[in-house]
Amino acid sequence: MKKTVRRAVVAGGAAAVFTGVAAVPAGAAEGGVAFSRVTMNGGKPIVVGVKEEVMVPGTFRMTTKLKYDYGPTAFPYRGKPGYGDELWNAIEGSDCKVVNKAKGICDFEQRLYIDPRHLDFGNEDAGAWKTAARVHLAGDAYDIDDENLPLWVQRATRLTVNASPEPVTKGRTITVTGKITRANWDTHTYQGYAGRSVSLQFKAAGSASYKTVKKATSGKSGALKTTVKATVPGTWRWTYHGNTTSGAKSSSGDHVAVR
Repeated sequence: MKKTVRRAVVAGGAAAVFTGVAAVPAGAAEGGVAFSRVTMNGGKPIVVGVKEEVMVPGTFRMTTKLKYDYGPTAFPYRGKPGYGDELWNAIEGSDCKVVNKAKGICDFEQRLYIDPRHLDFGNEDAGAWKTAARVHLAGDAYDIDDENLPLWVQRATRLTVNASPEPVTKGRTITVTGKITRANWDTHTYQGYAGRSVSLQFKAAGSASYKTVKKATSGKSGALKTTVKATVPGTWRWTYHGNTTSGAKSSSGDHVAVR
């Protein structure tokens, strides 16, 4: 978020408590700590809606013989790690899972939370981020590593579908309509997403998968409309494949019987 919005980082799954907006860290970065095997959200984009807080799972390994006060954590950032923007409201972390006690090697799991309703969260936060890891050492110092792990944060999309008439005579025309909307993090509403190429997909009765039949471009309000010929009974849906700032999404299916 534009300013680092933080709650206390806690171990063992305890509840996090809001502590306010943090400024540039006071301690100087120290050596003696190495992070590795960092994963966040399983490598998938983080898709955020307009109301619900999103939980992002993560794992990492830390190697150090230094004493630390709290943490460690991995988190999305922009700019310079430790001094730029960070994207999280709360982090819950596990205790050390010892891999090699003599060498100070521990594995950690964590849950990072992003709240789209926070004052500092807005549409400009969609797009590319990177991942850093940090631990706070004894004496108000800390060690931070730039893991340079790319991470995408995307605005959620929604789609609706309606195929008619239902039922339809074989060979006649089916009109498929719908709408694509996208989360607006500034207004906390979903708004029409214009100019998007959206796939019309069909799953024949008895089939296990959808196939793309044709594509349509959404209008000014996100409206979708196209026509197809009725051949066999099955289910129609719209699918948007996403972009760097907007998540992929499929509508529910609308079944049409063909006589």
